[in-house]
Amino acid sequence: MELNALGKKTEYKQEYAPEVLETFDNKHPGNDYWVRFNCPEFTSLCPITGQPDFATILIDYIPNIRMVESKSLKLYLFSFRNHGAFHEDCVNIIMKDLIALMQPRYIEVTGLFTPRGGISIHPYCNYGQTGTEFEKMARERILNHQF
Repeated sequence: MELNALGKKTEYKQEYAPEVLETFDNKHPGNDYWVRFNCPEFTSLCPITGQPDFATILIDYIPNIRMVESKSLKLYLFSFRNHGAFHEDCVNIIMKDLIALMQPRYIEVTGLFTPRGGISIHPYCNYGQTGTEFEKMARERILNHQF
């Protein structure tokens, strides 16, 4: 697959845009290893009030054959800026889009949303490839999850 975003002038989408996500080949598909993206400038809109919500999004995954290209991920996350979704929706949408894109062995997404009205929300979701040890790992991690 050709990378279109990397090395070119950055064009930011103003609406939710999963189509900007791009992948490249994992050069070490025989190894299980973690990749973490720390995205401290995530912004979305409250679907009720339209007020901005701010978060750090943590994306951890164990790649399979394809990996997400980081500039395209940045552009994708930016596309949430004008998108109205609850915190829990954001992390689940991000995870599902990344699963569809690259079919990772394992993935988890955490949202560390800043407080609003004195309450911060930290939704977490995960997925392990069906029929593998990673499916069991996902179940264990969700059942024993702690912040």
